[in-house]
Amino acid sequence: MTASAGKILTTTAVLAVSALAALPAMAQSTDDSAAQVVTAQGELRDLVPATEGPLDGARAVFVMVSRDGQSMARLQVSGVDRDAAGRTFGAHLHVGPCVEGNGAAAGPHYNSDTAAGQVPPRVDATTEIWLDFTVTPGGTGYASTTVPFIPLPGDRSVVIHQEPTDPNGAAGPRLACLPVSW
Repeated sequence: MTASAGKILTTTAVLAVSALAALPAMAQSTDDSAAQVVTAQGELRDLVPATEGPLDGARAVFVMVSRDGQSMARLQVSGVDRDAAGRTFGAHLHVGPCVEGNGAAAGPHYNSDTAAGQVPPRVDATTEIWLDFTVTPGGTGYASTTVPFIPLPGDRSVVIHQEPTDPNGAAGPRLACLPVSW
C-alpha cells in the first residue's frame, strides 16, 4: 500500500468513527432504529478539464450518517493547490451523478423540500447539505453539517463550487465533484 493510499484509508476511518461517535448527540430517540452510513472517497472529478484549477488532483472523503430523521455529513478534501490557502469553496450534495467534464449532469442541489414536493421549496442550510470549506496552508479543507432530513438514495454527487455559498444557495461555477451513491 502506498503512503497516500494509507492516508486516505486512515482519513476515511477517522471520519467514519467520528461520524458514528456523534450518533448519540444526533439521536434523542429511545427507539433502536439503525443508522445509515454512506461513504465515498477518491480523486475529485474535474468539471472544467480545459483549464488548470486549484482542485486538479485533489482527493476527498465524504461520510454521511443518518438516523431518526436527521443526517450528519462531513467532507474532507486534501491535495488542494496550496496557493489557494485561505480561500473558501462552496460544496453541496447534488441530485445527479458526478460526471467528469459535465457539471450539468449533477443537476441542482439536493433539497428536502423539493424531494417532498413542497412548492416553492425553501433554499437554506436546513433543506440542503452545504459543506463549504476553507483551504488550509497544507492544502486541505474540512466541513461538517447536520440537517433535519435524510436524503433519498440514488446516484448523487458532492459538487465543489468556485465561491462560498451565499444565503440563497448560489456558489458560482462548478469546479469538481465526488461521486456518492447509496
